[in-house]
Amino acid sequence: MASASKTVLTQARACIKLEQAALAATARALGREFVDVARAVETATAAGARLIFSGVGKSAHIAQKLVGTFNSTGVASGFLDATQALHGDLGVCAEGDLAFLLSNSGQTEEVLRLVPVLRRFGVRIVAFTGSPDSDLAKNADLRLLYRVPREACPLELAPTASTTAALALGDALAMVLLKARGLTRDDFAKFHPAGNLGRVLLLRVRDIMRTGDRLPVAADTVTTQDAILAMTKARSGSIALVHPRTRKLTGILTDGDFRRSALSGPDFLQKPVATFMTRTPRTILETALGVDALRMFEQHKIDDLIVLNARGQPVGLVDGQDLPKLKIV
Repeated sequence: MASASKTVLTQARACIKLEQAALAATARALGREFVDVARAVETATAAGARLIFSGVGKSAHIAQKLVGTFNSTGVASGFLDATQALHGDLGVCAEGDLAFLLSNSGQTEEVLRLVPVLRRFGVRIVAFTGSPDSDLAKNADLRLLYRVPREACPLELAPTASTTAALALGDALAMVLLKARGLTRDDFAKFHPAGNLGRVLLLRVRDIMRTGDRLPVAADTVTTQDAILAMTKARSGSIALVHPRTRKLTGILTDGDFRRSALSGPDFLQKPVATFMTRTPRTILETALGVDALRMFEQHKIDDLIVLNARGQPVGLVDGQDLPKLKIV
């Protein structure tokens, strides 16, 4: 007989709350040992060494995910199958590498057997565990500990809260190091050239901006009427206004500016557009990343963004309505 909907939701929420409790406990427990591990990673990577992640069962899945996370941020990492390691796969290890051995109990036989073997290779060992008093934790060089008050499994058998906490702790280490290394969006894009993520990260503003007939530009000396006609012809909600000689941007006239100009009197259409333009509009360089343009739209609540070249001249326009079509948002 199927469980009642209310019962299902109650059980699901209870599971999530137990996993939240593990995350909260892990965050509170962070201290000097976490800092020591972060510095050990920095030292190893600076020397050209790799991070090695190993585990058995669900811990192996977490280890493999963390390998992907570190690799995606430019930290060379690899997964070592704890069982196959003793049958030839130790060739992936080299002196100076840093090995993260994952075991929630810290007593996993296959993982413990790796400790003396890896030491003979000159590899430093990080015990990545939820059990600070385990054999793994006692015999490692460093410890990366998470805290799990109890598993979310009703039987307290299936790894649930423990795998969530381990994954979050590994992610936290990766993100701390990413920030410390000053990784930029450009750097990140290099490691994600394929798929939608790569497409979004690699897009430049020049790839998405409106140009040609869709880019209304006029000298700031024209009348407001002429500026509005140019906007209408380009089917744009704004027009870039430039110095008549240098063609450098001096302002922007938007639909909102036009509506406000109508309040100045009946002859507003014949007044110079410079009378009503916004003189310090938001702009972006054509070489900037598309995601930087998106961030400006979100931060400043604007509808249009003028794109400039290195000389300060408008060469394009990013319309906020175009972003969803390009799957940037």
